[in-house]
Amino acid sequence: MINVLFICLGNICRSPMAEALFRHLVKKEKLTNKIAVDSAATSSWQIGFPPHAGTLEILKKYKISSDGLIGRKLRKEDFWRFDYIIGMDKNNVKNIYRITGKPNHPKVIRLLDLTKYRKDIPDPFFTGDFDETYRLVSAGCRALLNKIRKEQNL
Repeated sequence: MINVLFICLGNICRSPMAEALFRHLVKKEKLTNKIAVDSAATSSWQIGFPPHAGTLEILKKYKISSDGLIGRKLRKEDFWRFDYIIGMDKNNVKNIYRITGKPNHPKVIRLLDLTKYRKDIPDPFFTGDFDETYRLVSAGCRALLNKIRKEQNL
């Protein structure tokens, strides 16, 4: 099983959106028996909380299930459980390195580095723009799935 973990600051906006969308893509491609998906936060502010209402609304708009999404914090041992650890921005990536104790490891990737955008995904908790976040997360998730398919011969 290939394990993918999406990370953002609070695990209520960007990373659960990416988790749900990536699961949706994996299911659509009939790869659920090969790829498992999760998400986590680098902070502990929203542990145990469901996604932000804006994230839930955008997922509903695109008919993507939000079942099972609940905030949790990234743990050091997650480094060993996951094959791909995906940060939404540069600060997330720095915090992933700090928490896991594995600086500059190639399994840790900023999501949009896989796309033509090559930038941070703005946090809609602060911007309020869940549509832009969805557009960027969608581009990143599609690029990530292509990368995994190629690397894992799927």
